[in-house]
Amino acid sequence: MHEFSQQDLTYVTRADEVLWGALLLALTIAIHGTGMLLTLRATNSVRDRTRAVQYRLPAVGLGIVILGAWIIVFVNLIEVATWAAFFVLKGAQPNISTAFFNAMLNYTTLQASYLPLRWRLLEGMLGMSGLLTTAWSTSILFILAREFMEQVQRSAPALHHGSGDSG
Repeated sequence: MHEFSQQDLTYVTRADEVLWGALLLALTIAIHGTGMLLTLRATNSVRDRTRAVQYRLPAVGLGIVILGAWIIVFVNLIEVATWAAFFVLKGAQPNISTAFFNAMLNYTTLQASYLPLRWRLLEGMLGMSGLLTTAWSTSILFILAREFMEQVQRSAPALHHGSGDSG
């Protein structure tokens, strides 16, 4: 049978820990939703303004996908910074740099067990928010990539029909 530490045996999930986690998760999703709408608006605006150029130079469309990816990454960094700031404000991490690093690793589900026992539950909730927002980000990036591929196919009919060969 597995031996449990005294620390594990005495840990009790607190109501304020659950409430803070729920608030931070909701805030993360609100930030992400706003960021994804802004991502789509920005990329659609650039696409509309460069539509004529895209038919001659399809790489412009790829640049729009890259722009979207950069915005998505920036939004995710804001979300991580939100959690990191909370950890510092609550004294759960020594400084913002350490908090940001640990929150980033937890957000991407690469690491846990860095918070004091009193905030243990938040590590799992941060990982969940990272998974949810990563899935959402992936769907937005998929939309942008699909639009780019459709644009390339429309702008290069010669690639599909040959270059004047009858045969």
